Amino acid sequence: MTSSDSTPAPRAWIVWSLRVTATAHLAGVLAQAALAGLFVTGDVDLLTWHRDNGGFTHAVLYLQLLAAVLLWRPGRGAGWPAVASAGLVVVETVQVALGQWRVLGGHFPLGMAIFGLSAVFTAWTWLALRRRTSAAGAA
Repeated sequence: MTSSDSTPAPRAWIVWSLRVTATAHLAGVLAQAALAGLFVTGDVDLLTWHRDNGGFTHAVLYLQLLAAVLLWRPGRGAGWPAVASAGLVVVETVQVALGQWRVLGGHFPLGMAIFGLSAVFTAWTWLALRRRTSAAGAA
């Protein structure tokens, strides 16, 4: 048995907090892509929606960061989700700035990267954490 096997699984409310916030963040990121696509096809009113949804999505990311920190301490889970969430906060802050400055050559590809990273992170919360909490419940 390795030391990680003997570590108790994080409390369910912490795991669910991370799952819900990561999923909500991913949904906001997907909405950002949809709104951007509709905006560039000519519906200029959606730029305001894109801006407002960006602020909401970024705020949800801070809740995800909080949940990831709780998973790590006091939850005794892995620390990398907190680091990854903090990294996303930095990257999304740059993304917001690029959008406000209308630097679309950086804003579009960075948005794609944020979507990919958020999707992988969210999938991890549902798949890997389920295995960990299931294994702890069986022990």
